[in-house]
Amino acid sequence: MTRMEALSPAATNPDAQIVTSVTHWNDTLFSFRVTRPAALRFRSGEFVMIGLPNETGKPILRAYSIASPFWGDELEFYSIKVPDGPLTSRLQRITPGDQVIVRPKPTGTLVLDALLPGKRLWMISSGTGLAPFASLMRDPETYEKFERVILTHTCRTVSELSYGAALEAGLRDDPLIGEMARPRFIRYATTTREPSERKGRITTLIETGRIFEDLGLPPLDPAIDRVMICGSMGLNLEVKALLEAAGLTEGANNRPAEFVLEKAFVG
Repeated sequence: MTRMEALSPAATNPDAQIVTSVTHWNDTLFSFRVTRPAALRFRSGEFVMIGLPNETGKPILRAYSIASPFWGDELEFYSIKVPDGPLTSRLQRITPGDQVIVRPKPTGTLVLDALLPGKRLWMISSGTGLAPFASLMRDPETYEKFERVILTHTCRTVSELSYGAALEAGLRDDPLIGEMARPRFIRYATTTREPSERKGRITTLIETGRIFEDLGLPPLDPAIDRVMICGSMGLNLEVKALLEAAGLTEGANNRPAEFVLEKAFVG
């Protein structure tokens, strides 16, 4: 009997899934894949509660955006490594064959249904806030609804941009959506501490108009631009203020508008 067979989810916790792969992108970030619950259905951009089995009590659960596309056979997650984090201090040490608890009740505001029709979709992220957009950028519906899809990803160092770079490379060669995505998708990556091709906080680059100059695009227009934001609370609020100043209004699942932001965070 293999280790994976011995740890079959059905034989233990009904919400337990098996880790199938783990990738450490640098000393602070990693991604991992787990088996997908048979009953799980989700919209690109949603998150679920995940955790690790705990023999001494209830498991610690945190909200993690699903980074894999809705059509994927497995679930992918992207996480920061926090040395003293209640969950991430243990989660960063998982290996293939281990168990991860996945509560199959997806939710979230970073979904296409929460936006009014438009021409350009901006997905603004920092750090692991990239995760929900990793799902959305691989969803055919994203390219059916928008003529341009712009992903911005801001991190401190170049190595922290590696996961996003890998996603972009895979997207362009993807047999399902590569042909749709190639002429529409743009990745705009910046660093704040380490020199790179583009350096600066995304809020500054928006406020000064530098990002629009770099991409050869006109400034934000509520008639055509739709925006999703996922990052720290500080980033979310700063970008929200910039969007509202440009005339965009915040939407929700039951009230679609010009922009949405995620309010659940990994701890």
